[in-house]
Amino acid sequence: MVQLASCRLFRTAHPPRTGGDTMRLSGLLEREAKTVWMWIRRWQAQRDNPAVPRPAPTPRPLGRVSGKYRFLYEYLENRYADVVVLTFSQIEDLLGFALPDLARSQNEWWTRAGVQTEKSPCSDAWVLAGRTAAPNLTARTVAFERVG
Repeated sequence: MVQLASCRLFRTAHPPRTGGDTMRLSGLLEREAKTVWMWIRRWQAQRDNPAVPRPAPTPRPLGRVSGKYRFLYEYLENRYADVVVLTFSQIEDLLGFALPDLARSQNEWWTRAGVQTEKSPCSDAWVLAGRTAAPNLTARTVAFERVG
């Protein structure tokens, strides 16, 4: 057990009291010291024991987006929020050019549901950032939700 009362720091900072106050103060210091000591021991045991399971990082698709959709990818990749909602004009400001007409009129352009073609570079921007796109065409917004 740690003897805080015998420490020079506690003798000078806390002069001895008389009566019941001394018992309450020393008991409080002893309990706090014991709690801190137990916490430090647990922390050291977890740190030093490789058998303690650590949460595995979520697998992410490898690769980077290059080309004209790179800025959208970087924006989505660096957001901490699980859901990022952007308007079409905000997306266009990030990209530096206007979205195609299909993006404004068809959900499939964002979700690629039922499309048998190769993945396009536009969908790579949010797929490689670990997100899915859910467009709301009437509100002219897209919600990018983190996968996993």
